[in-house]
Amino acid sequence: MWFGESEANVREIFDKARGSAPCVLFFDELDSIATQRGSSQGDAGGAGDRVLNQLLTEMDGMTAKKTVFIIGATNRPDIIDPALLRPGRLDQLIYIPLPDEASRLQIFKACLRKSPVARDVDISALARYTQGFSGADITEICQRACKYAIRENIEKDIERERKRSENPEAMEEDEIDEVPEIKAAHFEESMKFARRSVSDADIRKYQMFAQTLQQSRGFGSEFRFSDHPDNTSAAGTGPSDPFASSATTNADDDDLYS
Repeated sequence: MWFGESEANVREIFDKARGSAPCVLFFDELDSIATQRGSSQGDAGGAGDRVLNQLLTEMDGMTAKKTVFIIGATNRPDIIDPALLRPGRLDQLIYIPLPDEASRLQIFKACLRKSPVARDVDISALARYTQGFSGADITEICQRACKYAIRENIEKDIERERKRSENPEAMEEDEIDEVPEIKAAHFEESMKFARRSVSDADIRKYQMFAQTLQQSRGFGSEFRFSDHPDNTSAAGTGPSDPFASSATTNADDDDLYS
């Protein structure tokens, strides 16, 4: 609300982290406060840039306190300010892909751990069928199936009350009230509306970004210490002939890119 209040809130969060050390400071949806500086227009006099500057300053001040770990999560890594990703800040970038079959099975079990599921429901088959689904997509499938089971149970209760009102004498005996369960038919109906929130194009974009990031940071470089310190050409770093090794590897170019 007031000028400088956002920066003060950032300082307060980091002060609490220092006072609670050891601790983990987690920023979800990091792109909301860490967009590239200068890209926001009309945001109350550049408030977003000031918040990011304060965030960078606080991260630099964490070097003396090794017991505070800062983690950020985002699905828009392309708009994060590069200064936030430099070494000493959020320098360890990890690409988390969509869950595989084993992970999807555990997500189904976690979503249904408190729900009565019928024995005829094969959760493993659901995990195999939901290739490319995210955790949120799987959660939606389970919630929709649960709603179908609740709706069916409510309709049975309404029908039972209707029959009891029409013929009270015939309904004097106590009926067995079955425990409602989520049956296979409910999951089959739910799968008709199942959808993927992450498309193949988005997956390829994230994979290309992760690959480009690794290449820009020099991951996989062929650096080796030489066995002969006086002979720099033995390590492949001699300045006299920088292309000496290229002639010996041309024959294997087809294998390198096959």
